[in-house]
Amino acid sequence: MIPQPPADADAAASVVVHGPGLTPAEVVRVARGGAPVAIAPAARAAMARSRERVLAAAADTRPVYGISTGFGALAATRIPVEQQPALQHALIRSHAAGMGPAMPREVVRAMMLLRVRSLAMGLSGTRPAVAELLVACLNAGLTPVVPTHGSLGCSGDLAPLAHMSLALLGEGWVLDPQGGPTPAGPALRAAGLEPLRLEVKEGLALINGTDGMLGMLILALHDADRLLRTADLTAAMSCEALLGTDRPFAAELQAIRPHPGQARSAANLVRLLDGSPILASHRDSDHLVQDSYSVRCSPQVAGAARDTIAFAVEVAARELAAAVDNPVVLESGAVESTGNFHGEPLAFAADFCAIALCEVGAIAERRVDRLLDPARSHGLPPFLAVDAGVNSGLMIAQYTAAALVAENRRLAQPASVDSIPTSGMQEDHVSMGWAAARKLQEVVTNLGRILAIELLSATRALEFREPLAPAPATAAAAARVRAAAGSAGPDRAVAPELAAVERLVVTGLALEAAEAHAGPLA
Repeated sequence: MIPQPPADADAAASVVVHGPGLTPAEVVRVARGGAPVAIAPAARAAMARSRERVLAAAADTRPVYGISTGFGALAATRIPVEQQPALQHALIRSHAAGMGPAMPREVVRAMMLLRVRSLAMGLSGTRPAVAELLVACLNAGLTPVVPTHGSLGCSGDLAPLAHMSLALLGEGWVLDPQGGPTPAGPALRAAGLEPLRLEVKEGLALINGTDGMLGMLILALHDADRLLRTADLTAAMSCEALLGTDRPFAAELQAIRPHPGQARSAANLVRLLDGSPILASHRDSDHLVQDSYSVRCSPQVAGAARDTIAFAVEVAARELAAAVDNPVVLESGAVESTGNFHGEPLAFAADFCAIALCEVGAIAERRVDRLLDPARSHGLPPFLAVDAGVNSGLMIAQYTAAALVAENRRLAQPASVDSIPTSGMQEDHVSMGWAAARKLQEVVTNLGRILAIELLSATRALEFREPLAPAPATAAAAARVRAAAGSAGPDRAVAPELAAVERLVVTGLALEAAEAHAGPLA
């Protein structure tokens, strides 16, 4: 089972949806921590006003897209007033056309919350009851089963949101609070909830959003922040184990190339290595003129990734302030078509982050290889093995790291350039933002595993440097690793030890041990 990142400590506090103003941390608390959700009274009032404007548009003799017309390439087909509610139900059923395994529960919960947020802005024309049922399902722990495949990231995440919405109608399947799949209708009623009967415009408003790709991006960015700090920790431990120097990380050298992420990463390394007897033991020697790039340039690579993540955080923040729907109902009463459902901003951000985090893993794997190679490790035993030859040590762990790096390189190929036209060429350019965000989540998971391999390798290498001791911060992290995975010794199954160290990475426990001495890393 893949270990999951911890829920935020304040997950029990309610998240109140006002429309704009929802934070990434609140999304994580609801998606992972099960924080209860409520809708602000002002948001209910905004939805009610918007609903009145939609009803007026539905009664108008002029055709209005999605209200009195069909969808996509059928936009020119006029729908009689008496059939407009049926149109909305037909839309959900026809668009619930996904395939493949179910998406993770946390992704679907994030998607549900983000759709509530967009509806609550009062530009979609739905009754408050639509958003309220989504909130009630979140609070009851009922999560629609949403297949993995189906979204092109334009007209939003149509198929995934349709599967989410199908459950609101009492159709399809949900995961109950215990995680078991069950038919949606009985599950709703068992929770004291009645299935929704959609009215004009409401089906379209439920599915025309970027909520799936935005939810995945927010969750990935949350995890990436922890992993980038952990990457500085593993780089520091490898630097010590390889008898490197901390001099290239000095603030005065970072200042002459003022990339903010690089400066933060280098400052973290300086703090983590502060007071290291290992570094002090050879500080004035000439055993190396310069460390290898994978050691010396770690702040440049991790720092560039930090700056990339910062860009994506800004994109996500702007999307969190957006009303994503088509058409939208303006305060003037006008119902206007938009292209705001197009996921390109999120697709670009996710692709960029995947490239950046792939490189953080790639440079970490190079440090692992150096730790295991006796020709380059400055006195460490081959493959960090006790009695090498009889034992292979961590030889194959490096193979695993290399395999994960190779997979991340495949996943780093951008999805956003791979548009496929759909809907009879009406929707002739799509973002592939859902695919980009899914790939990013896989890259994040793989990066955590690569860093776990470096963390275990560096810990074993530091053991072989005894009686020289590492810095207090890195020593604390190494002690946490040894408590979870044991010390160097005769060969034994490596996989359980790697899994134990992966848990330390994903939960932040290894980072927490180091920060107890170095202070919170930036």
